[in-house]
Amino acid sequence: MPRLLSRLVPPRALRDLSPDQTPRVTTMELFFDLVYVFTIVQLSHYLLDHASGLGALEFATLFAAVWWAWNYTAWAANWLDPDHPGGRVLMIVLMGCALVMAVAAPQAFAQRAGLFALAYVAMALIRAGYMALVFRGQAMGRNYAQLGGWSAISGLFWIAGALVPDMRLTLWVLAVLIDYAAPYIGFWLPGLGATPMASWPLKGLHLFERNQLIFIIALGESILLLGGYLVGHEIHPDTALAATVGFLLIVTIWWVCFVDLSGPGEHRFAHETDHASLARAGLAYAHGIAVCGAIVTAVAIEMIVAHPHDPAHAETAVVAFSGPSLFLFGCTIFHRVIAGRLRVLYPVAVAALAVWAGGALTLHLSGLALGAGILAIMIAMAALGHRRAG
Repeated sequence: MPRLLSRLVPPRALRDLSPDQTPRVTTMELFFDLVYVFTIVQLSHYLLDHASGLGALEFATLFAAVWWAWNYTAWAANWLDPDHPGGRVLMIVLMGCALVMAVAAPQAFAQRAGLFALAYVAMALIRAGYMALVFRGQAMGRNYAQLGGWSAISGLFWIAGALVPDMRLTLWVLAVLIDYAAPYIGFWLPGLGATPMASWPLKGLHLFERNQLIFIIALGESILLLGGYLVGHEIHPDTALAATVGFLLIVTIWWVCFVDLSGPGEHRFAHETDHASLARAGLAYAHGIAVCGAIVTAVAIEMIVAHPHDPAHAETAVVAFSGPSLFLFGCTIFHRVIAGRLRVLYPVAVAALAVWAGGALTLHLSGLALGAGILAIMIAMAALGHRRAG
């Protein structure tokens, strides 16, 4: 058995780094991320096709699972060498599971519920099991074994939800809550206790770069939806104007993320010693909310460009408000964690977005007017934030 383990999960599959060395992002990690180009397309189309309260909750549940699967894989690659044969095999297996999740997502609350749940649970257990074995005899081996235990507990709810259609959404929301709560209670298990965050020797700059790259993919979905619509339809002056508003909104979101927040993030990770606690709150949770906001914004842009002169419907107004607001909410948490203080501009902008979206709906303003107002608020906030930072 020891010889078999040495062949299948050799300890040399871990990155060999000095204490002050930051892992580089490998091409294998970028290859793995390609699946998420397709996944994000599937999620955005799901929300576009189910623009209702129930559809939004289902979308949020699917996104939570997709994000957590990516997040835990990015953390694993912080220690695992994706260029080692063993690391490559694991990443390819996880990539296949992620692809199955993406294929099943459009019918995850219907005929393909079992496929989605099985792929997610398999991805979680395979990843945790491999890491526990590759770290065998070390504290990190215990950490990953307990993480795997929590994945198995949540997996029961994922599988049960797939088997019981009437309780599916409730059970899957409970599964998401279990998955997301586990790190904050240190993967505590009876008789074993918790795993302190200090026992997870994370290299934060690597994970910060990985999160920036996945955010670029999320923004890319906005470009894909916008460009795809323009390719398939005649471009009238009102359509061109709405597309310009959408494009500038994408640029503004990119600006806030990569000009306003990137520098402070890199600086904090370069000087902080407890990278794991910082990454848990600032990346796993806050950045996930921001990525979700970018995807919802892509859907809002599609809605506005498709009907620029029609009075904005309630669904369009809610989605147009929710996308940038979720993004700003994630940025608010990120800045609070990274800088240790609240950036008041972000919640003020969210309040302004709520007032404008509500006013546009009440006054029966066009989709173009709704989008232009949201763009104006986002640009004003970004400009004020840049001036103060400067």
